Amino acid sequence: MRLKDGFITHESDGEQIMVGAGNVKFSGLVRSNQTAAFIVEQLKGETTPEQIVEAMAAKYDAPRERIRKDVEKILDKLRSIGAIIE
Repeated sequence: MRLKDGFITHESDGEQIMVGAGNVKFSGLVRSNQTAAFIVEQLKGETTPEQIVEAMAAKYDAPRERIRKDVEKILDKLRSIGAIIE
């Protein structure tokens, strides 16, 4: 899975903003906290949900099950706007 071409991200002051541009159906703005921004960054290359969980577990001190739930929640939101190619 990866972030679909046409979604552009910009990070400023600890917040990431993502917009749809070009040939994507989503025409809004997504503001991400630090956790969601980390996941979006992982999706800029080919990855799997489990690889994202592993990367987050290496960076953040949190229970793996909590990380897994957060990853799935954010991936579901990104799927709902058509931002992920699986």
